[in-house]
Amino acid sequence: MKKSVLFLAFCPFFSLHAQEGPAPMTPQMTEIWDPEVPVVTPGATAAEPPSDAIVLFDGADLGREWTSMDGSAPKWKVENGEVTVVKGAGDIQTKRSFGDVQLHIEWRSPAVVESEGQGRGNSGVFFQEFYEVQVLDSYKNRTYKNGQAGSLYKQHPPMVNACKAPGEWQTYDIIYTAPRFKDDGSYLTPPAVTVLHNGVVVQNHAVLRGPTVYIGIPEYQIEAHGKGPIRLQDHSNPVSYRNIWVREL
Repeated sequence: MKKSVLFLAFCPFFSLHAQEGPAPMTPQMTEIWDPEVPVVTPGATAAEPPSDAIVLFDGADLGREWTSMDGSAPKWKVENGEVTVVKGAGDIQTKRSFGDVQLHIEWRSPAVVESEGQGRGNSGVFFQEFYEVQVLDSYKNRTYKNGQAGSLYKQHPPMVNACKAPGEWQTYDIIYTAPRFKDDGSYLTPPAVTVLHNGVVVQNHAVLRGPTVYIGIPEYQIEAHGKGPIRLQDHSNPVSYRNIWVREL
């Protein structure tokens, strides 16, 4: 009888603790308050730079942020708020180096069409010197699809052709995620690019296999690197640019 009484005496204790568990969730448990999200003031239009942007070309002073590849003053033509490729002057690149960025850039191919395929309004925007978003007049202009406007050159064709007619201003809004590297120099995470061409998504977090190359296989030519300049290509066509700004991410 004593053992039975002792067992019954402890039954309420075991019953009580068997029912205990984690406290029920409340909305406050998943709310994050600090630190607060930084405030950025957007531009008055989608084209105008937000308050935290670095203006790379304001329509007047190219030399403040840009240089020729040999370090000399850029020789492209600045006029009427735009800068135009001068054939033979060579590429230009930013004096600053960048990794992950949001880039806004507007471009225009020549109104007078004098060639076809890759010879028509050809230029390019390079990130970290190695990775190209192709600029080309692809309006009713057939060429290999991984070399047309909005392509990640020789790797990813654009999802659609959103090109305007020759002589019209066009926009690229590009989200670029820089690569990270392993100790052996190979990619830990490869670069990825999202491109909106005239407001239309043409690349959606497309992952690059390696640097942009004209001949060969990209992943065979990877070299570990850090931040690098943004470069605009002289491909012998008088492509114009304006309203260039960037946000570091």
